[in-house]
Amino acid sequence: MTVTETGGSALHADAVRTLSRWQPADPDQDRLRRDYLDHLAEQPEGLFRSCLPAHITASAAVVDPTAGRVLLTLHPKVGIWLQMGGHCEPGDRDLASAALREATEESGIADLTLLAVDGTPVPTRLDRHQVRCTGKDQPDNIHLDVQYVAVAPPGAQALISEESLDLRWFDYDRLPELTDHSVRDLVARARRLTA
Repeated sequence: MTVTETGGSALHADAVRTLSRWQPADPDQDRLRRDYLDHLAEQPEGLFRSCLPAHITASAAVVDPTAGRVLLTLHPKVGIWLQMGGHCEPGDRDLASAALREATEESGIADLTLLAVDGTPVPTRLDRHQVRCTGKDQPDNIHLDVQYVAVAPPGAQALISEESLDLRWFDYDRLPELTDHSVRDLVARARRLTA
């Protein structure tokens, strides 16, 4: 049985629908959006780790707007602080569910809600980056990450998972040095959207 036969086609259709409807104001983000849609048009299995050299992933910046903070994980493979996220799974209904599942698993916070427009969770930004997720002896591949914002209840307590070296809340204005421009941009957008 293929991934498509087990529900991957519904996830694929949702990803196409989500990315087709999302209209970023930034021209670079719009180019990425169109690249993601081209990838999905060419790859029926393009949301899963097995699709190489690139596949769609889903992530979320977990924020506590009342405290002005973001929860980041120290990623064991990459060695920098990142938002919660990872690979889509055949049981995921849609991209938003995949992002929420990853955020919940990695943060240990059960009551997260994704930012939505008219009741529908919407991406905040896209990020394309090289990784080595298929094994240390395998070549790099590309993650086409669809990034959301997950709002935590005020004062939420995080619980580290086995997927993290460390898990910490950071003030929006005091992000760790060991992070990248993608995380900084995602946090800045999350801050604006939840102010």
